[in-house]
Amino acid sequence: MPCLKKMSLSVKLIAVRAVTLILILTLFSCGPKSDETQRTEKKRQLLIYCGITMLRPMAEIAKIIEIQENCKIIITKGGSGNLLKSIIHNKTGDLYLPGSDSYYKTINEKHKGLVIETKLVGHNKAAIMVQNNNPNNITNDLTLLTDKHFGVVIGNPDSGSIGKETKKILTKKGIFEAVVKNAMHLTTDSKDLVRVLKNKKADIVINWYAASTWDNNSDFMDTIQIDPEYSKKKKLILGLLKYSNHPDIAKKFMELAISEKGKDIFKKHGLFF
Repeated sequence: MPCLKKMSLSVKLIAVRAVTLILILTLFSCGPKSDETQRTEKKRQLLIYCGITMLRPMAEIAKIIEIQENCKIIITKGGSGNLLKSIIHNKTGDLYLPGSDSYYKTINEKHKGLVIETKLVGHNKAAIMVQNNNPNNITNDLTLLTDKHFGVVIGNPDSGSIGKETKKILTKKGIFEAVVKNAMHLTTDSKDLVRVLKNKKADIVINWYAASTWDNNSDFMDTIQIDPEYSKKKKLILGLLKYSNHPDIAKKFMELAISEKGKDIFKKHGLFF
């Protein structure tokens, strides 16, 4: 009998130790995860620099890629010139889409190697925009921008693609300085040009055509095409930056953007091919 009692006690002791070990292991497995585990499970992240006018189609494509690749995409919007300055200063990011391919000339001349691959994703074109129903009967005569009877606002050529394109158009016409002198002020990007029309702070602006087609803008403005002699369609070039941490995902984004599905998305938002 004493031997049986000792054996019973030993079995109980082993059982208690086993339960204790299981509890300890369970606590460790449910506790805070290591930094390495957290980094492994953290979603990969892309940073895209995008001109204002292309924000909507790019955001729509981003949602598709986020689901497809289980990643997070952040889009920084703004004037194309300001965005390029940010890329150069911060030395970070995956993709760059300016409102005009002219920025790639600057990149090739002053920052060679910054962009390692490009894709043509569509075109845009500058146009004259006026108040809804054109109450001042404004035509496509560019010299009207020098008329002091009209409230004129144009983009700043140093900050955004539309400002740069406006300067090119008006310089070819020979009236850029006169328009700057007559303008109430110069804005940073296409979003501000839309705002001054919506708020009835201007009678006439030059902006990217696509902005006038959006539902929340089209009811506030009329669009007047500029003579093709002065306003040419501009290429929209999506570039892969050398700083990209996830070029594999960035390239999949680019491929979707140039696919038929991607083209349909860009067309839906007023851009063309």
